[in-house]
Amino acid sequence: MEKQDMMMTSMLTVDQGENEGEKDKGSVEVGGDEEGTQQQDSQPMLADGLADRGPKSLTSSSGQQVSNGFTTSTPQSPREGPGTAACAAGTAPGPGGGTGSLAPLGGLRTLVVQQTSLERPRETWSKKMDFLLSVIGYAVDLGNVWRFPYICYQNGGGAFLLPYLLMAVFGGVPLFYMELALGQFHRSGCISIWKHICPIFKGIGFAICIIALYIAFYYNTIMAWALYYLLSSFRPTLPWTTCSNSWNTANCHRYMSSDHNVTWSNWSTSPAEEFYTRQVLQVHRSPGLHQLGSVSWQLALCLLFIFTIVYFSIWKGVKTSGKVVWVTATFPYLVLLVLLVRGATLPGAWRGVVFYLKPDWEKLLSTTVWIDAAAQIFFSLGPGFGVLLAFASYNPFHNNCYKDALVTSSVNCLTSFLSGFVIFTVLGYMAEMRQQSVDAVAKDAGPSLLFIIYAEAIANMPAATFFAIIFFLMIIMLGLDSTFAGLEGVITAMLDEFPHVLAKRREWFVFGLVCVCYLGALSTLTYGGAFVVKLFEEYATGPAVITVVLLEVIAVSWFYGTQRFCNDIQVMLGFYPGCFWRVCWVAICPCFLLFIIISFLAFPPEVRLFNYHYPPWTTVLGYCIGVSSFICVPAYMFYHLLNAKGTFKQRLLKSITPEPSSDNHRNFIVTNAV
Repeated sequence: MEKQDMMMTSMLTVDQGENEGEKDKGSVEVGGDEEGTQQQDSQPMLADGLADRGPKSLTSSSGQQVSNGFTTSTPQSPREGPGTAACAAGTAPGPGGGTGSLAPLGGLRTLVVQQTSLERPRETWSKKMDFLLSVIGYAVDLGNVWRFPYICYQNGGGAFLLPYLLMAVFGGVPLFYMELALGQFHRSGCISIWKHICPIFKGIGFAICIIALYIAFYYNTIMAWALYYLLSSFRPTLPWTTCSNSWNTANCHRYMSSDHNVTWSNWSTSPAEEFYTRQVLQVHRSPGLHQLGSVSWQLALCLLFIFTIVYFSIWKGVKTSGKVVWVTATFPYLVLLVLLVRGATLPGAWRGVVFYLKPDWEKLLSTTVWIDAAAQIFFSLGPGFGVLLAFASYNPFHNNCYKDALVTSSVNCLTSFLSGFVIFTVLGYMAEMRQQSVDAVAKDAGPSLLFIIYAEAIANMPAATFFAIIFFLMIIMLGLDSTFAGLEGVITAMLDEFPHVLAKRREWFVFGLVCVCYLGALSTLTYGGAFVVKLFEEYATGPAVITVVLLEVIAVSWFYGTQRFCNDIQVMLGFYPGCFWRVCWVAICPCFLLFIIISFLAFPPEVRLFNYHYPPWTTVLGYCIGVSSFICVPAYMFYHLLNAKGTFKQRLLKSITPEPSSDNHRNFIVTNAV
């Protein structure tokens, strides 16, 4: 971003000469050096501790100190001509570009010029914990609660932890560390940062913003479902415990060990399942994606409330969202511990834990297990969504982001592991009550695991209302953290790319962005909205964001250069990254991401929801949605080469040459003149 001079503040200190004849010599003295304004080759003074505060006393010019307390050892900036400082003091340039004498004032004068950039000072986190909780809240989301436990028991139980940890160490954490370091060093969002890395890859930033919008279209709808459950929990009898409600069918049966007169068949449904499908989602009113039906006004109001909370949490920037996460990031851990203690005391809990952790080593020979491990750690840590770049850009320049990366990624993985115990102790209890195997009870994955199985288990506990309220509050807060982060990634990117237009209009821009997200989410609030959520989840984000991160790693490691990147980290943190990190960035991470992409293309997921199998045309639609974001990358490459000047070779060289970013850390210049 080009720096422009906005303000020049000067202070004159007068040292009357004992010899009056010295007034007429027209000499210029700069900090005791008589070369005057002829010296133009010096570097500007940086704010990183090079200009130190001194005692606020008046000293002579040879003492190299002025009355405002800044030392004056650094001459003027090369960008300011020889007469700039003198003109600021009211003098006229003399013959030959020198400065004339100050006859009206007389004596030696020292001028301090303080230069402030046109852009506002970059916002920073109020506390280090604001940043850490924001990153943890972003990384720990709903997927940690429902996806990890399901994938773990499906892929060999305790044996799955081996490929999961290997993928985390060699793939997930290096990518996490790389994004935090990039954001903190260049202090830019996911769009404008590319001019300092490899300008031709700037389309990656636009692709990330579009992917973030797609996520906002469906992810917040899940929180609207949880809010509906939360509001329905404030009654003596939870509505998903009985079959006597208006939405229930003749197939509804309570099936617990206490219900001896109930005969369960393949067509039977539980009250929790009917509440979820027929009252909350109302999917029975939509035959499929080809006919979604009307918008559910109850869910529309719930989503409006969710987006209202989101807006007032992020409208002022990280100063406000950093305070909100103290609640939204810590409360889920309190609830998880409460539910873990409660689940461990239920009859049959041990059955669920054994089923969760019992290792099946033979499954490690299956490629699917390694694919699931790689995908899970990638989407859990969340590199490539622009969030880590944005959050780290508000850190102090010398913040230890290396330690932050290790701490936050470790907390994320441990939370996933803990969530497995919370889920499977309750599933073991359900299996005991139904006198079934845990496998039969835990057949549902995704939101159904929370909104049907877990909700039914809570309903059959003592103090069911209390546990239902805190559980669905936890779901909402887990989602809110991720939404704050995802939208902040977009906001930071746009404000950094268009500062003159948006910097002073942040509140209005955030309001417009939230409105766009709400309107885009309306299709997920229809009777067939659950089908849209599943389509977005499978196709709109996964393959596109993995491909984008692959290009990001290639651009940083191969074009920008691992050595240059490591030098940046050394300047910032004071130590050079070890051989392990360099090898991961250059070779292992690209292979890790390529492995996920190839496996997705080779084994496309069979998409189904409830009894609805997605027809072939929906697969085409899903890939089109995914490509719509990724197309920004080649489109911008073509645009950039087309608008560059020179021969094709000159254009290409300029397109892969990063712009220097040293100006990012320059805050002031101290200049002396008479």
